[in-house]
Amino acid sequence: MSNRRAATRVRRRVAAVFGAGCCLAVLAVPAYAAGDSQVGGALLGEPGVHVDREDGAPRLPSGISALSWTVSDARTGQVLAAKNAHRELPPASTLKTLFAVTVLPRFPADETHTVADGDLEGIGAGSSLVGVQAGQTYTVADLWRGVFLASGNDAVHVLAHMNGSVPLTVSQMQAKAEMLGADDTHVVSPDGYDYPGQVSSAYDLALFARAGLANRDFASYASTVSAQFPGGFDAHGVYVKSFGIQNTNRLLTGASGVTPYPGLIGVKNGYTTNAGNTLVAAATREGRTLIVTVMNPQSGLPQAVYKEAAKLLDWGFDAAGRSASVGTLNAAPTAYHLKGIPAQAPAPAKQEPKQQTRQKKAAPSEQKPAPAPAAHSSNTSARAWYVGGGLAVVAAASVLLLRRRTGGGRNR
Repeated sequence: MSNRRAATRVRRRVAAVFGAGCCLAVLAVPAYAAGDSQVGGALLGEPGVHVDREDGAPRLPSGISALSWTVSDARTGQVLAAKNAHRELPPASTLKTLFAVTVLPRFPADETHTVADGDLEGIGAGSSLVGVQAGQTYTVADLWRGVFLASGNDAVHVLAHMNGSVPLTVSQMQAKAEMLGADDTHVVSPDGYDYPGQVSSAYDLALFARAGLANRDFASYASTVSAQFPGGFDAHGVYVKSFGIQNTNRLLTGASGVTPYPGLIGVKNGYTTNAGNTLVAAATREGRTLIVTVMNPQSGLPQAVYKEAAKLLDWGFDAAGRSASVGTLNAAPTAYHLKGIPAQAPAPAKQEPKQQTRQKKAAPSEQKPAPAPAAHSSNTSARAWYVGGGLAVVAAASVLLLRRRTGGGRNR
């Protein structure tokens, strides 16, 4: 009888430990596991403008007409203010930030690639181009300058083919977005072209920028103002000398009457007819780095996307330490470094200088179906790790308790 009672007590204790462990495992799952609206905090899932001024933070600037925007701290991940943070909108070329986060670490900057005709197939009509020529050899650094400075969809497609294929790259980008917690993003093309169903959000773009800035090469390319791009033979067999390219981010270059923003790191601007103007901007001041995303200003004023981003950056630096967060960028990189980033990306091979820029606006009227992307799903794998880890702890505790009560595992 005593043996039965002892066994019963052991079973009850094991059940209690298992039950407690399951509760801990459930609690370990991020708060946003309950639904997409919870990503980054429940408040960010609600429409409208959100800011906490209880600690004396300044008023938000007037004249911010963007459909969606966020102001966040790159180091802490705090979202200081936002409007419609999770509204799904066409991202235009700001989606190239996710492309870079996904593909940039895969190839060294000095690796070379000779472009084949197939590398340039499937580029959307009216795309912005840097001027990549089939048959010419480029370094990976050349191609990334084409992506970041000239927003060249041709450079994107070449890198995507180097990565395996465009469909594979799209699938990997979708997986990376989900890993980062960017549940609003649905990838159809790697370059941000206006294909139906391709969307992201101000929140997700901030996630991509934050992850990208943790990579020194990403930050370096994004902050490069100008560079020389290798020439080559054009479609008519005429040799084109190397030519200068300038970053299309006017908040960085000061082009078209836009005042350059002090301490700007980049990151990426975009425009299509569907998306309007979009911008991800990061700047550093007194050791603090802020990320501002602005999607589709409605004011109709010239350079509105840059002016509104500058106002939000000013507000963010002024509010530093005086504004409680209204949410958080959940899936932050574990290591975030900005110190020591060179002012320019790795220098290209010496070329004969010749200024020539080739850029066009995307025309969504001439679109072709893109390869089917990976399914748009929640962060199932990340949550599974939380639950699996909790259950593993439970199992280990249960075994130890049984061994202690029964004497199992001891040498006799």
